[in-house]
Amino acid sequence: MSIRIGNAPCSWGVEFAQDPRNPPWKSVLSDCAEAGYKGIELGPVGFMPEDPAILADALAEHDLELIGGVVFRNYHDPNAWADVLDATHRTARALKAHGAEHLVLIDAISPRRAPTAGRADEAEQMDRSEWTAYRHRIAESARIGTEEYGLTVGIHAHAAGFMDFEPELVRLLEEVDESLLKICFDTGHHSYAGFDPVDFMTRYVGRISYMHFKDISPSVKADVIAKRTGFYDACGQGIFCNLGEGDVDLPAVRQVLLDAGYTGWCTVEQDCDPTLDPDPLGDARKNREYLESIGFC
Repeated sequence: MSIRIGNAPCSWGVEFAQDPRNPPWKSVLSDCAEAGYKGIELGPVGFMPEDPAILADALAEHDLELIGGVVFRNYHDPNAWADVLDATHRTARALKAHGAEHLVLIDAISPRRAPTAGRADEAEQMDRSEWTAYRHRIAESARIGTEEYGLTVGIHAHAAGFMDFEPELVRLLEEVDESLLKICFDTGHHSYAGFDPVDFMTRYVGRISYMHFKDISPSVKADVIAKRTGFYDACGQGIFCNLGEGDVDLPAVRQVLLDAGYTGWCTVEQDCDPTLDPDPLGDARKNREYLESIGFC
């Protein structure tokens, strides 16, 4: 099959470029290659060198291809627009320099939505004018990536942001042209939100341009939703378990992709707390081996 499996720095706990807990970027590349992957995401812009020559040499040393990168910023906050634009351009430039394809847009965690992660019926909603401006910011970021840098741009629903639950994702897809915005579909976040990943994929696979593979521990999910636990604390408690150990039906995910003729990269993203995960390299290896065991290669 023509699906390739990559990994991402968040599997080593890298969520923010300047977090002092981050492992060295070179060790993430080394671990990724040692675990048997041939591709990796950029991580938050600024974590890996923005000088293309430096990063190109390191990628070549480990026989790794750069797959894509994520703009994880406060799209919901109009006062953060300058920061969103900066991250969009910097990430897109880095991806284009290395021939990567996928620019992923994620609305960052909002204090207004964090307490209702996994609780669609309780979550605060934007009013019409707020939503319109929010949608415009996402669409403009997507336009920049698509038209100015020639990238494929996907929206990624994420727990505790304003693009979290399936109805919000569907609404955005209906209102932004498919030529600008496709879907980076994350199996774990869709489950965290309380929806069925396979059902959504079956209906929208034609718009999915890129995949993130996560699995969700059902016991941890039930506990953190009941206790309204914050997203990063939930990561520290292991809500994103190793692939094949949670409630996401990954063999069914594979079948949907095969039936649709999906080609390209699928990236493992096992978000974790960098100070609490005792063996990210071992987890990365186990996740690759699991995917191989169900027919991915």
